[in-house]
Amino acid sequence: MTNPLRVNAAELLRRPGTEKHLDLELAVADLAIDDDRFVASDPVRVLLRLESLTDGIVVTGEVVARWHGLCRRCAEPAGGELHSDVHELYQETVTDPDAFPLEGEQLDLEPMVRELLLLDAPRTPLCRDDCAGLCPQCGTDLNTGSCSCDDAPADPRWAALDQLKGIVED
Repeated sequence: MTNPLRVNAAELLRRPGTEKHLDLELAVADLAIDDDRFVASDPVRVLLRLESLTDGIVVTGEVVARWHGLCRRCAEPAGGELHSDVHELYQETVTDPDAFPLEGEQLDLEPMVRELLLLDAPRTPLCRDDCAGLCPQCGTDLNTGSCSCDDAPADPRWAALDQLKGIVED
């Protein structure tokens, strides 16, 4: 099977100013991503515009994928759709440190798409922005109810500030 993210760029390289559009859907597994935030069978949509320049090819567009994880506050499942903007440069002779190399007349987009997904997916997700988390003493999910625990014991290093707080409030 040929890799749909490996594009023959010969025509683009011969004629600066020409464009090519890609609209692909492939599985996360096709990108060789081994990361708990992605399910191997989930689809990844790749919408790209390739535009040739005199010294390379500019790739712009969007990569869309689903991500999954556990909320960092309450440990409930979290997930969402990731929309990553693409703006990359491919050069035959790499002069820009951020550019990807052109391999002959082949444009290999797979490393760029993989890197984009891995860097843009949240490492410490939230199930929602206002997640209250878990009680640090009893572990009750504060999103679904409250607990009868007292406020967390004060850190003795803050005792002097707690005394000032009492003076200011009086």
